[in-house]
Amino acid sequence: MWFDYLVWGWIATAIITFGFLLKIKQPYGRHTSSSWGPMISNNWGWFWMELPAMLIMPWLSLSGEMQLGTVEYTLVGFWLAHYINRTLIFPLRIKTRGKKMPLAIVLSAIFFNAINGFVNGYYLGNVKTIQSEVDTWFVIGLLLFALGMQINQWADNRLIQLRKESDGYSIPIGGLYRWVSCPNYLGEIIEWVGFAIVAVSWPAASFAIWTAANLIPRALNHHDWYHTKFETYPKERKAVIPYLV
Repeated sequence: MWFDYLVWGWIATAIITFGFLLKIKQPYGRHTSSSWGPMISNNWGWFWMELPAMLIMPWLSLSGEMQLGTVEYTLVGFWLAHYINRTLIFPLRIKTRGKKMPLAIVLSAIFFNAINGFVNGYYLGNVKTIQSEVDTWFVIGLLLFALGMQINQWADNRLIQLRKESDGYSIPIGGLYRWVSCPNYLGEIIEWVGFAIVAVSWPAASFAIWTAANLIPRALNHHDWYHTKFETYPKERKAVIPYLV
């Protein structure tokens, strides 16, 4: 079936992209670079690149031919909880006045979020024929998603607060920052692993794989940046996974 080939191709692309991102620094945020072409406002960039995911997945899930059950509606709820925050709330909260990101990054993220939203939404609405049951794995996935979202939002809030206090970058401390430089990325990885456990599907697994493939290299870049910028940066911290990476 064409959809199966699309999902497997999407997973293969994530693995290839992971290798690429280990060598090429993504030029936005603290690593932004105008050498990548035209620039766009940071706030608007975040809005436009997250918008396709927020709209496409729920629309395809709810308008498809398949009847949804408790688990499927829960997955749509998970998705909306994350992307309403990322699309509508987060861009208004980040303290990056005057900062810009390359339009090329925004367009590539729009493409990614459109494909990712499509494979997950189309699967729930038009491919998945058997409703999942509310079982032990559902509870485990639900708890992981909630834990990951809590970690992600706590870490983001801490970074936003630091920018308010110092009008720039400083060393984050407290909580999971004791062990890793990027607990916000760790939280997001945990979120989508939990989502995949609840969904028990390759489209959801592809998103978890993509999340790790994208965020682990970026966390490594952040980690190196902290060590370069701050001589007193804690040597014992890892980049994203405590004691490992």
